[in-house]
Amino acid sequence: MAQRTNEQWINELQTSGPAHDAAVADLLNILSSGLRRGLLSQVNTSAPEFETQAEDFAQEALLKILANIKSFAGRSKFTTWAHKIAVSVALTELRRKRWQDHSLDGMMDDGGGDYTPSLAADKAPAPENAAERAETMTHVARLIEEALTEKQRTALVASVIEGATTNEIAQKMAMNPNAVYKLLHDARLRLKRSLAQEGLTPADIINVFR
Repeated sequence: MAQRTNEQWINELQTSGPAHDAAVADLLNILSSGLRRGLLSQVNTSAPEFETQAEDFAQEALLKILANIKSFAGRSKFTTWAHKIAVSVALTELRRKRWQDHSLDGMMDDGGGDYTPSLAADKAPAPENAAERAETMTHVARLIEEALTEKQRTALVASVIEGATTNEIAQKMAMNPNAVYKLLHDARLRLKRSLAQEGLTPADIINVFR
């Protein structure tokens, strides 16, 4: 990996051609490696799925860095500045993911094939709430069936309903753990987008069952 001054980083990232491509590749490697140290207190960076997470965070951070590169004042090393942006992006995404997982992973099978949030612990909801709950879960069940691929459904059900770990799902589906993490990540995003198209958010679903 080439050593660059601040000026070289700025110039190469703002140009085009092989120099730009090399600078982007090197910066992505630096950011991904740096996130392992920067997020030690936040996530298990030795987990197999972290590699995919780090790549996603680094890619998103790169876009933010390129968009704000003119704001770099040169008071520190360029890579230090870029690393701070990457950590900030990662922490924001981790907070969002924890909220999303709490919202979407709260879906469980009631034994009859319908998906029901675990928050729906009240087996005898008030009459005014029962119809709304039933309608909401009809939407959710349909979206799980229609919006997700067979592999995504299999992985999501194994993770959410059966409580299987990523490694267990990988073994069951004969897949690499990183591929399973990506599969679950894509399934949640697709389900969230489908909910949005129905005019719903994960928070809306939770509120119905409160």
